[in-house]
Amino acid sequence: ALGLSADKAKEAAGNKKLAPTLDSLIASTGQAEFTKPTGMLIYSLATTAAKDKTPHADYIARAIVAGRIASTEQLSAATKFCAKNDPSAEEAAFNEACGVGIVVSDEAIAASVKGAIDSLKENLVKERYRALGKVLGAVKKLPELRWADSGKVKAEFDAQTLALLGPKDERDTPAAAKAAAAATAAPKIAVASSTTETSKWKPASLESMLASGDISRLHKPGENPQIKPELTKAHLAATKGSVITRFPPEPNGYLHIGHAKAINVNFGYAKTHDGICNLRYDDTNPEAEEQEYVDSILETIRWLGFEPHGVFYSSDYFHQLFDLAVKLTEKGLAYVCHCNGAEIKAQRGGDERGPRYACKHRDRPVAESLAEFQKMKEGRYASGEAILRMKMDIHSDNNMMWDTVAYRILYASHHRTGTEWCIYPTYDFTHCLCDSFENITHSLCTSEFFMSRESYYWLCDAVEVYKPVQWEYGRLNVTKTLLSKRKLLELRDNGFVRALDDPRLFTLPALRRRGVPALAINAFVRELGVSTSDAVIDVVRLDNHIRDCLGEIAPRIMAATHPLRVVLENLPEDHFEEVKLSFKPNDESFGTYTVPFTRVLYIDSSDFREIDSADYYRLAPNKSVGLQGVSRAITCTKVVRNADGSIAELVCRYEADSAHAKPKTFIQWVADCPKLGSPVRLDEVRVYNPLFKHDNPKDSSEVPGGWLSDVAPDSLVVLKGAVAEVGLWDWIKSYAATEAGRKELDKHNVENIRFQFKRIGYFALDKDTVLTAADIENAQFGSAKLIMNRIVTLKEDPKKD
Repeated sequence: ALGLSADKAKEAAGNKKLAPTLDSLIASTGQAEFTKPTGMLIYSLATTAAKDKTPHADYIARAIVAGRIASTEQLSAATKFCAKNDPSAEEAAFNEACGVGIVVSDEAIAASVKGAIDSLKENLVKERYRALGKVLGAVKKLPELRWADSGKVKAEFDAQTLALLGPKDERDTPAAAKAAAAATAAPKIAVASSTTETSKWKPASLESMLASGDISRLHKPGENPQIKPELTKAHLAATKGSVITRFPPEPNGYLHIGHAKAINVNFGYAKTHDGICNLRYDDTNPEAEEQEYVDSILETIRWLGFEPHGVFYSSDYFHQLFDLAVKLTEKGLAYVCHCNGAEIKAQRGGDERGPRYACKHRDRPVAESLAEFQKMKEGRYASGEAILRMKMDIHSDNNMMWDTVAYRILYASHHRTGTEWCIYPTYDFTHCLCDSFENITHSLCTSEFFMSRESYYWLCDAVEVYKPVQWEYGRLNVTKTLLSKRKLLELRDNGFVRALDDPRLFTLPALRRRGVPALAINAFVRELGVSTSDAVIDVVRLDNHIRDCLGEIAPRIMAATHPLRVVLENLPEDHFEEVKLSFKPNDESFGTYTVPFTRVLYIDSSDFREIDSADYYRLAPNKSVGLQGVSRAITCTKVVRNADGSIAELVCRYEADSAHAKPKTFIQWVADCPKLGSPVRLDEVRVYNPLFKHDNPKDSSEVPGGWLSDVAPDSLVVLKGAVAEVGLWDWIKSYAATEAGRKELDKHNVENIRFQFKRIGYFALDKDTVLTAADIENAQFGSAKLIMNRIVTLKEDPKKD
């Protein structure tokens, strides 16, 4: 009804929060069928309303159907207006706030874009494409373009900047600029030939990751002391002396790049010591947990190449945990407290870090605390009216010993236990005890839990259960991104990204969707090793691993993201040849394929320049260039223009073998041969750039406007009209013919279909691609909708032109 893809519709129907909200909004409109643009706006509204309980969402839905709200910009304005106002009572104000009825003409867009470019022209001409983001940001902030079609604004901006600057060339290549600067500053020195064969990429192993540092010197099972000797004896009898680790995520969001390190550490330590690693969901907060995240976490672990020995939940142990809470209270080591948050903060010294003092309930009789705890369990208190606190050491230097909370009241349905419980254990109470129940030998966690180690040991000893060893290692962060779940939700809810698997993010589902191989992620985190210090790693290092990995596994094909038509004037209209190409030169295992060669071709517009220069080796008027895989060169003899002055096509001469010098460079091309389905037309090519402008968006000294102000305006560029050669379909068919390929395609996991577009970058199919078995069978003559994500750029090489 909404025009969603089958997968997206299934995902929405299975979401316990989204589905009823979506149903309610659809019902409020009085319609059952919607156009795709309208349906997508309704869906976007539902995703926001399900999380934030947007006031007057029904009104907004009806406004969407009526055509009053017709863009994501208007929808964002509508939700903001309705958060503070009643649109039914203030309809005129609503219309004004949301730009209802405002239409910005193409002419007005062109004039506004030109004005902005002219005002920044001097710097733009000087900095060229490096300044594009700043100028585009200025254009998007123009008040007269607030309600303009963002796609038209971007297209007009691209057209005007291209007309001013021309296509990207050596001046826009950082490596070339550095090389030129170095050449003027120092004498030339001999360098290795660019054709020298390099050794194959050798990713780091788990063994090398864990071979040095403190993690290589951890205790053996049974060596950790216990409060009672019989606990060690029982532990070893149960484990037979084997290493047992666990990976314990909370199912309230997608895993991210930092979790990739945690997964490799926990699963890797067990594997390299012939042990086992369990997956345990820390599901003690029913208000934040969703089945979607439960499913995604397990799928992501398997995608990275690991399989849990067992899959457990903290909720598996709710009854045991409650019994131990009672035991702790019976021993006088826990008490029910009725203080509010402000009172507890004051007891802990407050903002002034003053003297700490005990809660007035701390010394209440044991029987009284037991009775109060039972009342909590029976639902006789409202949320926040009572908590169970552990009686630890309020005067300790460690704030994790300041009588931390063991149980709190939450009236929310749990994803597994439903409404059986209204009290839930905290992480600080649950984690160490679940480790104990599962006989974990090495509780490996990141360094922010260092202060929790004392309370971890205290609780295990207090209730007299087996006590695992907790060991902390440094967290992994990368530059130009944020990993906080709260901030990721802000990015999504404010429309900066489409979803939590948006390929600009560094959640693992997002990286997977972009096309990043799991092998590259594992290699990246393993190369870093394991230390006790937190690390912020330049994202360039991850990109290098991705390139190296893709260099080994991705087939090479020719494509043009900005196609330019070329007519070979001295060939007959019906000229046809077949050219045999290799999916990966010098590697026969990838196989070969054939493409047509005809009178009409497409090249990428970046391979043509109207003004030639001595250091430019690609196509220009009256200049020759080679075509990859073709024995003869072509020479540009004429530039044909459209009425607006833009280039319509190039007329070139197909040179004879013997009479023409060998060209200095060869460019990619795609034949126009409809009978063989060439070119393959790509519905979209999504070019992803860093989401943030600075390495650390949270650094207020560099980003005084706050981290959201640091979002790069050009983090996503959507290209229409790109073309590729028919070898693309040959590769897809060969992938679909494999058992592994069929299984992945059955689940619509298309991100493993990756390519190197020669001289452009590495690309993969996005999950928005429409690709059925019938489409693959009919190949280029089917109804497939191919959407490509750029995974990563190629390495810059100043000599490649």
